[in-house]
Amino acid sequence: MTTQAPETMENLTQAAVDEAIEAIPVNHVDVIETVIDSLDSDNTAMVNQSNNGHLWKFKYGSAEVFVQLTGVSDEDTLTVWSVVLPLPAKNEAQLMKKLLEMNWQETVEARFAIAESQVVVLVSRSVADMSAGEISRAVTIVATVADNNDDAFQAEYSM
Repeated sequence: MTTQAPETMENLTQAAVDEAIEAIPVNHVDVIETVIDSLDSDNTAMVNQSNNGHLWKFKYGSAEVFVQLTGVSDEDTLTVWSVVLPLPAKNEAQLMKKLLEMNWQETVEARFAIAESQVVVLVSRSVADMSAGEISRAVTIVATVADNNDDAFQAEYSM
């Protein structure tokens, strides 16, 4: 017969705190606006609200960043993207190889893709169980990767 050590008051308290935090719903719109406000030093942020959700646009360094929230149900999505290069481009084979290599080593949870004849960096995921930290990380990563790479891509590959 084995006996378990009794739960300490500290463990019970931490467990209760963790459970209470998980039970607090995340206000996705408020979190997004707070993150954008912290990144948008030039106060360029704009928002459009429609039946399709919310769409924000702001500048981070030289990058123009878009944040789209389709809603707040588990089936809705958060997509953050920034255009880093219009297509067509010079040396497209070399560019595509570079993008794939960067997707593997340098973009963290973001990725490069082609959308509407443009190279973009993006993060997209459902809002199911999304924390405030995940929202902040998605917006910050896209903004940073875009700002760190858009000027170099345009200088090397623009037609």
